[in-house]
Amino acid sequence: MTCSTPRQLLLTLAALSAGSAQAETAAGCAGLPVDVQRLACYDRQFGAPTPITPASAVPAEAGVVVTTPAGQSPSGTTLTNFAASEALTTTWELRPEDKRGTFVLRTHQPNFLLPVHSTSRINRAPSSPTLGTAPAREHYRATEAKLQISVRAKVAEGLLLPGADLWLAYTQRSLWQVWNREDSAPFRSTDHQPEAIYVVPVPEPLGQLPGGWRWRMAQLAIAHQSNGQSEPLSRSWNRVWAATAFDRGEFALVLRAHRRLKESSDDDNPDLTQYLGNAEVVAAWLPGRSTASLTWRTDPKRPSRGSLQLDWSHPVDSEHPAGLRWYTQVFTGYGETLLDYNHRQTSVGLGLALFQL
Repeated sequence: MTCSTPRQLLLTLAALSAGSAQAETAAGCAGLPVDVQRLACYDRQFGAPTPITPASAVPAEAGVVVTTPAGQSPSGTTLTNFAASEALTTTWELRPEDKRGTFVLRTHQPNFLLPVHSTSRINRAPSSPTLGTAPAREHYRATEAKLQISVRAKVAEGLLLPGADLWLAYTQRSLWQVWNREDSAPFRSTDHQPEAIYVVPVPEPLGQLPGGWRWRMAQLAIAHQSNGQSEPLSRSWNRVWAATAFDRGEFALVLRAHRRLKESSDDDNPDLTQYLGNAEVVAAWLPGRSTASLTWRTDPKRPSRGSLQLDWSHPVDSEHPAGLRWYTQVFTGYGETLLDYNHRQTSVGLGLALFQL
């Protein structure tokens, strides 16, 4: 703790001159074990707020974005020493000092462009039990582009429970036949997903778990997802989901379960959850400037279905880890898109991502 020592000394001297009441408050700050929390406490007492460096995200399809900081923390800790324990709290603004107010646009899931996205089995004739099989598109190529735009904003702070916030989010994911000149480079699939997410931070004493793990938060959400196409390519569903998140050092773990809401008898895809599953596990690793996550979607009743997805990123410029990052995504299983919900494939995508807003 080299960078923060002179500052702490000056703050302590100021506290002594300010009288016994402030000295007692400063002593309470000095007892905090974590550098960032201790400095934030001093700043609150003496009117010199230290901004928390914005975070850059690791993909987490469960709706929980795990993050790493852009550059240095207020105590001078470098990116490579910044643990995942700070990532979840800053991403979802779980502590009072992390709050950024309402209606501030932030990244939700990673924003990426993968110019090269190659699949083992392109779905040229999508089908569903109620809509049948669509006419085959013979010119579709197995190599296309994949892109995603995902943002969120907090719309309410301190809602119902202490520190609890309500977020609205929107994610759009597309597969683009950009290399397909025969069909004039059409967008093969575009999924739209708006959702409302209620986030409740876990109080510090309750969050302490064995083995150095910490329980950070619980989430409850409602989401709609559709591809906006007409029959026989129309796909959509509505669901509610609940998630909880934990971290320990360089690692973070997110557990999520969802339940589909009932729809009318002319449902476009009545068997969708039989392929996508009803549970997700996301494991994220932040070993340094690189980030990695593994997402497993499954249904315990149908273990042969579901999917696995691996995401990896590394900064293009190591001096600016919050900027553009090299991005690799590997997917295997069902449901890479709604149109492919019952289509099994393995795909690899290479490109760039911009995580941070």
